Amino acid sequence: MKSKSVKVLLALLCSLLLVAGCGKQEAKPLTIAAAASLEKIFTQRLIPLFNERYPKIKIEGTYSGSGNLQLQIEQGLPAEIFVSASPKQMQALEKKGIVKKENVVDLLVNKVVLIVPAAAANKIGSFEELVNCSHPALGDPKSVPAGQYAKEILTKLNLWNEVSKRASFATGVTQVLHWVAEGSADAGIVYATDALTNDKVEVVAEAQQGTMAKPAIYCLGVLKTTKESKLFADFLISDEAQKIFEEYGFTTIKR
Repeated sequence: MKSKSVKVLLALLCSLLLVAGCGKQEAKPLTIAAAASLEKIFTQRLIPLFNERYPKIKIEGTYSGSGNLQLQIEQGLPAEIFVSASPKQMQALEKKGIVKKENVVDLLVNKVVLIVPAAAANKIGSFEELVNCSHPALGDPKSVPAGQYAKEILTKLNLWNEVSKRASFATGVTQVLHWVAEGSADAGIVYATDALTNDKVEVVAEAQQGTMAKPAIYCLGVLKTTKESKLFADFLISDEAQKIFEEYGFTTIKR
């Protein structure tokens, strides 16, 4: 009889534990892939704000050059959201059927600028003067949108062949920023928003109209349509998120 009572008690305890377990819903993961130039604003402001609204959605982010992210996605990176620093990478994924055109929107516009170390004694003041630099830094145009814009600008100015001979090529625009900030490069081409994040660099010139065929547009693509990805995409184009983008130096696109 005593043994039977113990079994009943154990069964009751197990039932209670199961009920308690059911009451706790695990956070649902949402994997995003975003351009390196967005890492700070995403991790410092946007994701924390989104998690205040939706605490049960856990965002896992991968940040790198957009071309590198495109390759990772093609090779199986399970991203549900992709934010690229150029339409080129998104269009490549469209052609491969990885993202539908109707699930892609233009999100932001950035400026392309020339930076030098703030503490440098002899500073250049224009893109044309890059030919006088011993160690310029650029994003790799094969995979980094900022590098593609840099090549376009310098080609337009008939400077690419000369500057590229001495340039160090980075796998991401934030690496260019770091090299210039630390003084290992005497100049670099980055986005205006990157330059604003580091007081060790100084902006000396902005790419002029006519040197780029199109502005530096960031695209938002929903690769996998889920409740979580839709919520995050809607959040990124909301007025609240757009104001935060503007605080970081981006130009938002009116909808």
